[in-house]
Amino acid sequence: MPFQDFLKAVEPLSKRYPRNTVIVAITGGEPLLRPDLAECGKALKDKGLRWGIVTNGMLYDEAMHSKLIAAGLSSVTVSLDGLEETHNWLRNHPESFRRALRALHLIANTPGLAYDVVTCVHQRNLVELPQLKELLIENGIRNWRLFTISPIGRAAHNDELQLSRAQVEQMMQFMADTRRENRIHLTFSCEAYTGKYEEHVRDSYFFCRAGINIGSVLIDGGISACPNIDRSFVQGNIYQDNLLDVWDNRFQLMRDRVWMRTGICRKCKDFRQCLGGAMHLRPNANSNILRCYNFRKE
Repeated sequence: MPFQDFLKAVEPLSKRYPRNTVIVAITGGEPLLRPDLAECGKALKDKGLRWGIVTNGMLYDEAMHSKLIAAGLSSVTVSLDGLEETHNWLRNHPESFRRALRALHLIANTPGLAYDVVTCVHQRNLVELPQLKELLIENGIRNWRLFTISPIGRAAHNDELQLSRAQVEQMMQFMADTRRENRIHLTFSCEAYTGKYEEHVRDSYFFCRAGINIGSVLIDGGISACPNIDRSFVQGNIYQDNLLDVWDNRFQLMRDRVWMRTGICRKCKDFRQCLGGAMHLRPNANSNILRCYNFRKE
């Protein structure tokens, strides 16, 4: 997308909201493939919008780091999906692990830069989590976030990327134990409500923020909520609609989720806490949830 198209769409945000209270997270794909990324970031900063990136770290070297910091980069998320062999298998590149770690060294040693490491947990790297934890601590990493890989997109057809319910609970127990140790700040993602594990794996209880305080502009101009939700939830397009008008008037599906009380959610006693789970686990507004993570107390 031409950056000026995006900037024109989001500029009204800088006029409505106080300076630096809105953050633009540039994700992908891989944002560092844009040769004008630093220029894009500086333009956002000049409008009073904070900005950050989600990156695999492949192109994040010292020169890139300096360039982005000078452009006002305020936050970075780097993917590290296991120990070296496993990470490189998932990312399909023999240099991926080394370069991600290089990026983390630069990022973690920059005062004032918010960051975290995200790990997508699957069957190959589940057993590596204790070693990965030690590696991160040894490298001075303070913030770590775990995801599971939802059965959507290409991942829906790869069983090796999916955890069984017992494996998900194994991951939850690892997280609870790690948080008790307090050697690294570990949290579970916005994946889903976890029942009895909520107070042990997160800093606050689950709440899917899609369409509440997270909106997105997709590569084709589509206006949606979290970019991970199904494209059937797109609410407009910046090439035909005003972004703020869409935000103010069209996100009813996200803001009143009574429609999510279907299937296994219909009679669930925890619905008031869960509200039907994460939006990205619904293929459309008429479907049941793809996966439930609610572990109830025995």
